[in-house]
Amino acid sequence: MENMQLVIDLHIEGARQGPGSRQATERAIDFAVSDRSIPLEVADIGCGTGASAILLAQLLNANITAVDFLPQFLDVLRTKADQLGVSDRITTLACSMESLPFTDEQFDVIWSEGAIYNMGFENGIQQWKRLLKAGGVLVVSEITWTTAQRPLEIQDYWDTHYPEIGTASSKMKVLEDHGYTPLAYFALGEECWLENYYQPLQERFQQFLARHHHSSEATNLVAAEEREISLFQQFRQYFSYGVYIARKNS
Repeated sequence: MENMQLVIDLHIEGARQGPGSRQATERAIDFAVSDRSIPLEVADIGCGTGASAILLAQLLNANITAVDFLPQFLDVLRTKADQLGVSDRITTLACSMESLPFTDEQFDVIWSEGAIYNMGFENGIQQWKRLLKAGGVLVVSEITWTTAQRPLEIQDYWDTHYPEIGTASSKMKVLEDHGYTPLAYFALGEECWLENYYQPLQERFQQFLARHHHSSEATNLVAAEEREISLFQQFRQYFSYGVYIARKNS
């Protein structure tokens, strides 16, 4: 089985495929949308199984286009949306976030929680800018240093896995350099990582390994996840996901 199929199998049962929470999404909505009754066109890029897309559909007067390159995740999203009565407000699209088929200025809001790293923060906000209407709002979460200095072990880890990691001030400058006005920023709390993501993930490890007969590929995947969890527990005061809310300049 290819490694991507293992990743899908490990994560598809999770309510979230990365750190986050209902409260954090609602907080971002409060910064991004001044009036929830206004009709909006929203793209949720890298939506996974739909934690954010479904909440956006529940809380906003919006049509949500939920984009992910994994059709299996979108199948789960559609099932959840049906169960929660919001399927009429969500359209799914299996597509790479780097090859989006949308027209210029199609959306009022572009949303992406924990996914823009796949194409890089600067590249993502630059490419997605054309999709936003003038005055439209971008909401993305991005791995972010929360201190100016940090231990070498965690610095080396993230430099290897995501060299574009930076402080919030550096990300704000990137947004400004590419024609956005930053509106708000906040860092995700520990519960977004531990209670909502890592702990449920760990609870799935044993069944996952049993399904794959403890193959070397499955064992290595779990070991990599355990390494990441251990580093977060040890160094969580130095980094988190930062949530960035910015308006596209006219």
